[in-house]
Amino acid sequence: MSVSAAPAERVRPPLTVLVAVVITVVAWASAFVAIRAVHAHFGAGPLALGRLAAGTVALTVALLATRRWVRPTAREWALVIGCGVVWFGFYNVALNAAEQRLDAGTSAMLVNVGPILIAILAGALLGEGFPRSLLTGAGVAFAGVLLIGFAGRGGTAADPLGVALCLLSAAAWAIGVTLQKPVLRRLPALQVTQMACVAGMITTLPFAGGLIEDLRSAPAGSIAGVLYLGVVPTALAFGTWAYALTHMNAGRLGVTTYLVPPLTILLAWPILSETPHLLAIAGGAVALLGVALARRR
Repeated sequence: MSVSAAPAERVRPPLTVLVAVVITVVAWASAFVAIRAVHAHFGAGPLALGRLAAGTVALTVALLATRRWVRPTAREWALVIGCGVVWFGFYNVALNAAEQRLDAGTSAMLVNVGPILIAILAGALLGEGFPRSLLTGAGVAFAGVLLIGFAGRGGTAADPLGVALCLLSAAAWAIGVTLQKPVLRRLPALQVTQMACVAGMITTLPFAGGLIEDLRSAPAGSIAGVLYLGVVPTALAFGTWAYALTHMNAGRLGVTTYLVPPLTILLAWPILSETPHLLAIAGGAVALLGVALARRR
C-alpha cells in the first residue's frame, strides 16, 4: 500500500462505507441460507454458473448505466482475472459443494476463518501490517465463531469433506481479496466487480450442461433462489464490498464479516427450521465484541 493511502484508512469511515459494509454482511449471510435452500435441485457447479450468470447480467447493466470505464493495465487485468477465477469461480463451486453436506450455520462459521487469512495476507503482501487491535479482535472474534460452530452442529457430526471444502472456500476468499485490493486503488469498484464476475462465470462454463438439466427439473422457487443469489449476494454485495474496500484496509474490513455466522443462524431459524442454541447466541456476542475490538483506532 502506498504511503499516501495509509492515513486515509486510519480515520473513521464515512457513513456510506458503513452502509456498504452492512449491506454486504446481511446479503452474504442470506447467501448461505439460499444455497442451502436450493441445493436439492442444483448441483454445486451448475448453481455457481447460474449465480454468476445472473450476477454478470446485473453488473453489466449497472456498469453500462454509469458509462464509466477505466482501461486496465496488463497487471490489473491479471489481478482481476485471478480474483474472478479464484474467488468468484472456485469459491462458489466449493461452497456449494460444502453446503450439500453441512448446514448453513456451520458452513458460515467455517468459511469465516477467511478474515484471519485476509489479515495475514494483507499484512504480509499489501503492507497493511499487523496492528495489535486487529490481531486481538481477530482472536476474540474467532473464539466466538468456534462457539457458534459447536452450537450450529446440533446433533449431527460435521462431514469431513464438507469441512475441507469450507476451508478451501475461505482460502479462495482470502486470496481473492488480496488480489482485488491493489486494483481498487485506480479502477472503479463496480468495474472491478463486473470484470471479476465475468471471469468467474467463464471459469464455471463447463457446468453449462448440468445447469440446463437442473433448470428443466427445478421448481420455480429454486430458480428464483438462484436469481436472488446472482443479483443480491453477488452483484449487489460484491459491489458494496469492493466500494468499502476502497476506503478501508483489507484486514480490518475482513474482520467485520464475523457478523455473517450469527446472522446466518438467525435467518436459517425461520427459513430452514434450524433453531439456534444459547451457545450460538453467546458465540455471536463474542464475535461482535471481536469486531468492535478490531475496528478500534
